Amino acid sequence: MSIDPAAKRTILNIIESGRDMSLATLRRDGYPQANLISYANDGLRLYFATARNSGKVVNIQQCAKVSLTINLPYNTWSDLKALSVAATAQVLADDAAESMRAQALLKQKFSTPWDVMPQDPTGQTVYIKVTPWLVKVLDYSQGFGHQMLIRLDSDEAPDSNA
Repeated sequence: MSIDPAAKRTILNIIESGRDMSLATLRRDGYPQANLISYANDGLRLYFATARNSGKVVNIQQCAKVSLTINLPYNTWSDLKALSVAATAQVLADDAAESMRAQALLKQKFSTPWDVMPQDPTGQTVYIKVTPWLVKVLDYSQGFGHQMLIRLDSDEAPDSNA
């Protein structure tokens, strides 16, 4: 099934207009842990940087399944636009070209904060790739409570065994 081009534009508009996501990972004790994370994107794939020893990394390494939300600012209900996403997350290898791409995307989107970010000792920051496979689009400009549930194509979705 191919994603409707208008729906994909709506999803990309929300992703590209947003700056932060709330990412829920699964802790070892079975409870979800939500964190506010600044991200950059390359199409539908999201990237973020975090400390190598963070709870997010530990959680993702034990279970790649994550959920996230991206909410755009709004003043009235009819302005509400947001995404609720099921995805998989992957810690990228330090020497992977995709890690360099993630770093470039983050620096491009957050140039000032990125430039003043405290320097970590070499190797303390890792990059995470988040690949959505199921997206709920909330768009109240089309009516209060309006939502669309979209399953992404196999080339946009991760391996179902993740």
